[in-house]
Amino acid sequence: MLRPMTSLALPRTLTLATALLLLACTDDLSTDAADDLSETGETDETDETGDEDGDSTEVDPEVVWPILDCDPLVPDYCGFPYPNNVFSIDDPDSPTGRRLAFTEALVPAGAGYQPDPDVWLDSDGFSPAGSMLAYFPGVSVEGLPSPTTIEASLAADSPTILLNADSGARVPHWAELDMSHGDDGRRAFIIRPAVRLEPETRYIVAVRGLVDQGGAAIEASPGFAALRDISPSEDPSIEARRGLYADIFLRLGDAGIGRDDLQLAWDFTTASDANLTERLVHIRDEGLALFDEDPQFSIVEVELDPGPGLAMRVTGELQVPLYLDDPGPAGRMTFGADGLPEPNGTTTYPFMVLIPTEAFSEPAGLMQFGHGLFGSYEGVDDSLLTGLAVDYNFVVFATSWLGMSNQDLAQIVSVLQTARLDDFATIADRLSQGVFNGLAAMRMMRGSFANAPEIVGPNMEPLLIDADRSYFFGASLGGIMGSTYMALTTDVERGALGVPGQPYGLLLNRSEAFVELGTLSNQAYDDKLDLRFSLEMMQLLWDRAEPSGFSRHVVHDPLPGTSPHEVIVLAALGDHLVTNFGTHVMARELGIPQLEPIVRPVFGIDEVAQPYAGSALIEYDFGLPPIPLTNVPMTAGSDPHGALADVPNALYTVEQFLRTGVVESFCNGVCDPS
Repeated sequence: MLRPMTSLALPRTLTLATALLLLACTDDLSTDAADDLSETGETDETDETGDEDGDSTEVDPEVVWPILDCDPLVPDYCGFPYPNNVFSIDDPDSPTGRRLAFTEALVPAGAGYQPDPDVWLDSDGFSPAGSMLAYFPGVSVEGLPSPTTIEASLAADSPTILLNADSGARVPHWAELDMSHGDDGRRAFIIRPAVRLEPETRYIVAVRGLVDQGGAAIEASPGFAALRDISPSEDPSIEARRGLYADIFLRLGDAGIGRDDLQLAWDFTTASDANLTERLVHIRDEGLALFDEDPQFSIVEVELDPGPGLAMRVTGELQVPLYLDDPGPAGRMTFGADGLPEPNGTTTYPFMVLIPTEAFSEPAGLMQFGHGLFGSYEGVDDSLLTGLAVDYNFVVFATSWLGMSNQDLAQIVSVLQTARLDDFATIADRLSQGVFNGLAAMRMMRGSFANAPEIVGPNMEPLLIDADRSYFFGASLGGIMGSTYMALTTDVERGALGVPGQPYGLLLNRSEAFVELGTLSNQAYDDKLDLRFSLEMMQLLWDRAEPSGFSRHVVHDPLPGTSPHEVIVLAALGDHLVTNFGTHVMARELGIPQLEPIVRPVFGIDEVAQPYAGSALIEYDFGLPPIPLTNVPMTAGSDPHGALADVPNALYTVEQFLRTGVVESFCNGVCDPS
């Protein structure tokens, strides 16, 4: 919601995501994979599949998966269908009973580089925020659930089904083709959940009734047809799944979905909540406990009277435990013998503080600012934030969102150009350090900062801080990562998230900024199916830092050692940089309502009258046409991504909510720029 959103916007991150590896998977099943039948999950009594003469008899259900390099259910592309339990192994020590088992055959190679699959092997399941991928050459998506007809995905006759295998409940979603590129022959078929999936849960994906552009039915692959029709197959990986598919078809049948017209079905298991959140919770708890009292810091520069109503602009360095092997952009997380993050000494990172003149005579509140993509702590030096500091007596401060700050741009470009998808882990790991730095900075500001000898008024007055008024305000990337911050903070009760969204795998292609860096990805990846697969593999690494792992714990179901928080989400309809569809996913995951009067109803989001005490979403109508339904950027009209900074009512709303917890739009009817 701040002016920096426009130039420091999320979509550039989107480009970074594009930097994924070029998938170069062979269609053939490896000999080892064909012979290796891994056990998993609970099993029932089993029988042999039909006899060698081709007798068609259904076997008893048995939830057992072979371990495969590539899955012949989609013979045109190694990694599809995805996510897929055949790309995981049994691990009775993990909460899910599974662990990912990616191989070099599965992980895409590009630009002459083969990524190391080891970076994914510590995940105990697939991303609960990811998309489901398949490939049907020439398929039409006409009549399938779309981002604006999500409710159709829950209908009994929906062609696409996403089913909770345990409860039998259908999951709301939409289906689309990957229209982010120009290769009509290599468009991935994408099923996008409208909500984040439940952790450590088995899901079944099924597709039926698909036709091509001419209206002819899409044929099932030979492998899937053999499973569906109980006909013999010469592929050992198909024969190894007879019991598994007896279970899948049984569960689909119990949900009213017959097998005869299915064109594809498969299952996967999502990662556990501990797998997604444990690292950052541990870093927070251990890192903050390592401070004797408050974090140590040093003042580097104090600029007096930097503007009307401001007493000083302070630049300093904050000393924090380092959870990376290097404090710079290529740093990777360090771990102890217990498998949890382990400090690697200490280091310093910069911060900036704006102090209003009034704060030396009346106690000031604290407002931590989260900057936009490829910005820095210096983004706090902004006219809007200066206005908030002066008008409402806030001491405003910021650190950098490591991993997606201006210092990380070169690393991101390098990952894109060289297809080093495994090195994308550096971005996710640095984001975790950046979140901790933000938590440490708030602890510093609530504690000993005001006692620094350099921080005195014109007549040597002390700085007065009201620590009970400690708030967070993030915009664009700051709004996105602000959700993670708010799930973890133990010092801040309320936060304002301007133009945010989740997950990044949804946001990327729908952002204008992604287009700018798309040429870098194209240099490394020729096959557009590779690009799509790579984005989903990146999401697996992102989940441990981005809001997809954390937003459900902000308002409800708080993380261990954390209290519930309140947030307000402000969205600009027609946003070119952060798609409104991603904002809706975040709002649904936060479990917050939309403030009336509404511009339009949104699936899965309740509506409440104002004033409203609690967390809420407000959408601002800038008079733009509807955003595209396909995964391409919104380009019509002037981008409103940073325009909320110029809407006075929006600032009143933010200030009142942070101060009182009450949401009120101060708009005359539906909120718009006037």
